[in-house]
Amino acid sequence: MPRLAFDIDFCAQLPKLQGTVRKGVFDAWEKFERLTLNQLFKDPGLKLESLKEARDRHIRTIRIDQGTRGVVLAPDSGETYVLLRVLPHDEANAWAVKQKASINAVTRAVEIRDIAVLEELTPAYERIAPEPEQRLFAKISDGDFAALGVDGTTLRQARVLTTADQLEAFAPYFPQDQREVLEYLAAGFTVEEVWRDVVAVNLAASDSAEPVNPGDYETAIRHSRARIALVTGSEELREILDKPFAAWRVFLHPSQHKVAYRASYSGPAQVTGGPGTGKTVVALHRVRHLLRHLRDGDRILLTTYTNALVAALRAGLAELVDDETLRDRVDIVTVDAFAGRLLSTSRRPLRADEETVRWQQAARAVGATVSPQFLAQEYKHVVLAQDLRTYAQYESAERKGRGNALPVAARPPVWSAVEEFTARLATDGLRTYLGTCVEATDLLERTGPRYRHVVVDEAQDLHPAQWRLLRAAAPGRPDDLFIAGDPHQRIYDNKVSLKAVGIKVAGRSTKMRKNYRSTHEILSWSTALLVGRPFAELEDDTRHETLLGYRSALHGNGPETHAADTSEAELTALVARVRGWLDDGVALGEIGVSARFNRTCDQVVERLTAAGIPARRLRADRLGEAHAVSVGTMHSFKGLEYRCVAVVGVHDGAVPFPRAVTPVGVDRLQHEADLLAERCLLFVACTRARDGLYVSWAGEPSPFLLTAGV
Repeated sequence: MPRLAFDIDFCAQLPKLQGTVRKGVFDAWEKFERLTLNQLFKDPGLKLESLKEARDRHIRTIRIDQGTRGVVLAPDSGETYVLLRVLPHDEANAWAVKQKASINAVTRAVEIRDIAVLEELTPAYERIAPEPEQRLFAKISDGDFAALGVDGTTLRQARVLTTADQLEAFAPYFPQDQREVLEYLAAGFTVEEVWRDVVAVNLAASDSAEPVNPGDYETAIRHSRARIALVTGSEELREILDKPFAAWRVFLHPSQHKVAYRASYSGPAQVTGGPGTGKTVVALHRVRHLLRHLRDGDRILLTTYTNALVAALRAGLAELVDDETLRDRVDIVTVDAFAGRLLSTSRRPLRADEETVRWQQAARAVGATVSPQFLAQEYKHVVLAQDLRTYAQYESAERKGRGNALPVAARPPVWSAVEEFTARLATDGLRTYLGTCVEATDLLERTGPRYRHVVVDEAQDLHPAQWRLLRAAAPGRPDDLFIAGDPHQRIYDNKVSLKAVGIKVAGRSTKMRKNYRSTHEILSWSTALLVGRPFAELEDDTRHETLLGYRSALHGNGPETHAADTSEAELTALVARVRGWLDDGVALGEIGVSARFNRTCDQVVERLTAAGIPARRLRADRLGEAHAVSVGTMHSFKGLEYRCVAVVGVHDGAVPFPRAVTPVGVDRLQHEADLLAERCLLFVACTRARDGLYVSWAGEPSPFLLTAGV
């Protein structure tokens, strides 16, 4: 029986499709399920047509609804057709006639390229190309290209390129697997690294050693599960069409699938990658895998560091695991909430605005002359980070990462202030959040672990004290901890080496470089905020992470920027931008507005509401509301995503926020770390966007924007 499968580029279109078009897609899929091939060709409603000027006879069109057609790959052999795009009638035909399908001789996957555009561009670039030895891929042999799956047609086109900018002009028209190979090579990766990080992971979808048959599309479609979804039932398709933003469930890339569904890890395992690379998706699928093999009485802790992220994880797991009884065996809470649950005492956590006053009181009581800010940071980054319990331990401790020397002779009053601070908290029935984690860890070390598995999302922002708690929460056995994080999104200054807290992931660490959320244009713009700055890895803080080779799977519009004279004018422009998105068919719930400060968020909600645009502050208990624009701080947007995002108030004095940056005189290294955290915060906010990013400011722009070339 024939069937209709779906290409990932079609799913990327889903948020932009009207309801009638989605219904037309569903109706077309049902006809493929119900009719024979002969009946499909004769069906007057489907109108499966070939195109006279098509560059490939395998590319045809079908009727979706009045005025809209779908472009399909229609192979001669086999019965699986693939829906590639859905466009207005004339646009569909114009796009279809330029496409050519092929099968990659190495990955065995289906490829689609815009052959007409490539053939038009190539002669023009050949005419202006310098001598071969001066071109972009001069050092890569034809044999190496062939081994990486680059065919003769693409090879000719690649050989004319001189710069990475020229490659970027060609990239949208190349077959995706071959495009990735070229982009990685252009970024400086070796042939061996490209084979390992790009080609080999795509080969995971192939289970055959037979020579590739260039006409066997039925087999090639089965080898293309990273790009083509074979929907097995009408309910599954309805869910995809009704919840297009969750379409990632269908397209778990082979490299992601390999990590998430590995039968077992011999110890803690880690996956890292930039925003949008699917770390959270992999973590959720890992929970799903672990649930299938959970023994009676065992439980799983799925944890992160904010309530908004907890709500997102809870919703994501509900999407992935239908069985409520199984889901009930997973506790989804923040690390701090987990610590609080373990302790029966009613001592209240200390609020951030109370801490400075209490450090001042402690310093006065013991006669310490250092600043409260210095004491708070010393307590967090040295005492708690290294789990120092006595003065003898503190006296001999290294103060790695602290910018001001503290001779041994100067340490007694600092330690006295720490003891005074903690004693006063105990007397007043208070404790810090990190102090709660320390006490909870001590309890677990006495009473034993509470979980069989611990899965951690957004791991980069956890403090060493929190990591010790998680280490103690599960016994040291295979599959004990599964960790997902990204050093580039570290927005809280928690320096950690997993190795130093007893979590060894060497040999069980995977790095992901492909972004599935943001367009290439948005990603490139946002990445410019960070390029060239060092980021300590989670595994070992003496080694550095890099954005080299970080790529997007999507193409679209670039970001918009807007400079306003006043805050009022900036808000007026924001209203116009949001209204423009709505007029383009973007749903209210697919729009997010982010700002550095709560007061700016309140002003945005007030102005949008006054303009007749429903808007609400972002809250953990109402994430994903379909009938209002979400408005929240940059911190609260961490881990979330929207089709369109506006980042407002990005002016000098706000980003970076001076009060969030330690003065150089207090601690030079901490000053640099705080600036980097503020830069990461802006990067995080911008990379929440999938299709549209708008960044605005009033007066002078943030210096981060200036250094990124905005």
